[in-house]
Amino acid sequence: MTAEPQLQELAPGVHAWIQPDGTWWINNAGAVHSGGEVVLIDTCATARRTKLFLDALDAATGGAPIRLAVNTHLHGDHVYGNALLPGSTTIVAHEHTRQGILQDFILANTPPAWSPTPDWGVDAVRAPTISFRDEITLYAGAKPVVVRHPGYAAHTVGDAVAWLPEERVLFTGDLVFHRVTPMIAMGSLDGALRSLDWLAAFEPAVVVPGHGPLVAGADFAGVLAAHRRYYEFVRDTAVIGREKGWTPLEAARETGLGEFAGLPDAERLVLNLHRAYADADGVDVNVAAALGDAIAFNGGPLACSV
Repeated sequence: MTAEPQLQELAPGVHAWIQPDGTWWINNAGAVHSGGEVVLIDTCATARRTKLFLDALDAATGGAPIRLAVNTHLHGDHVYGNALLPGSTTIVAHEHTRQGILQDFILANTPPAWSPTPDWGVDAVRAPTISFRDEITLYAGAKPVVVRHPGYAAHTVGDAVAWLPEERVLFTGDLVFHRVTPMIAMGSLDGALRSLDWLAAFEPAVVVPGHGPLVAGADFAGVLAAHRRYYEFVRDTAVIGREKGWTPLEAARETGLGEFAGLPDAERLVLNLHRAYADADGVDVNVAAALGDAIAFNGGPLACSV
């Protein structure tokens, strides 16, 4: 049985919402509470999961208002719950994330990769109304929350981290998947590799990944090293596959997963290979084709426990 999500206080007023087991659509989020107000970091995929998060946060903060909310990137597991936020909450994201949320096609017409269609409990996306390009600093009371874009595509084109310089807590969004297979289908393989040194430079005491368990600062280098090995594995598999004339699906089937075989959502290899192939060809990913290949690799619809 999957463990229940928990709100964990990492430092005074700094909360992480951790949702095991971190697989498809089961993300982490967070909040900063200071000066009688809250800055939220992401929501969840469904109304049910978002309500659990908001109710736990309301109890922990004595009902403090959520003045601001940040979306770390465009994917629905981090943004569909925006619809449950109070009308008075201002939502902030990178300019590409705002554009991506406005163009979302999954909520209304969920692809058959996830079947049956999840019970989102949300009728329409709610997009950010403030966007930034490089960096913006938000405040919960007097406590700064630095929201920063790496300057290039990685997991997506509009990734942002939320950094608390006083507490040295880093919310990475999906630039980090801890003990879960990473995904870069809507981003860049080269950018994902570049982002690892960029993330390391924060030298955090605690890391809240987009998916999976918390990471202690002392363990962060090892987590990033594992990401590097995975991305290099994707790169090398793509090179061999292209040389042999294989499709991304054929390349995935011909390679062994090695040290990554035990990670959940192994079928993301196919999606990541679609990205690597597309980058090499200078084109964008055909999302429908990539998802179809992921289903074929998986032998059926992708696991979805929302």
